Amino acid sequence: MQEEVPMKTESCKSDLTIPINSYEDVILARQRVRELMSRMKFSLLDQTRVVTAVSELSRNIIVHAGKGRMILKSYDEVGRRGFKCIFEDKGPGIADISMAMKEGFSTTRSLGLGLGGSKKLCSHFSIDSAPGKGTKVEIAEWK
Repeated sequence: MQEEVPMKTESCKSDLTIPINSYEDVILARQRVRELMSRMKFSLLDQTRVVTAVSELSRNIIVHAGKGRMILKSYDEVGRRGFKCIFEDKGPGIADISMAMKEGFSTTRSLGLGLGGSKKLCSHFSIDSAPGKGTKVEIAEWK
């Protein structure tokens, strides 16, 4: 398990980078997101929904790329608070994102609910990937 690397930036309240290199790191990512959501007073249902997506997206890094990272950014703006999770890897990338987003699609003989299911669980979801370029997925929630 890697050590967390906190950072500060001008664009948000705080950043926390968690290397995702093992299943223990997936658990750490889940814990950190749940802690942040609890401090921000998100409901238990919202926490469960988003932490499920965090678990799936972190696990995808391990399964498909071997390693990567999650960047957790919290925002405290006038009138709203929220956070963003950015999952990045330098793995093989996804050749056909629209196919990968379809329920039941899998390259690893799983149920194929990962990316599409994560999108359904989050208020904001975006993905950028190309063969040989790795993958970047962003999810965000606002209160």
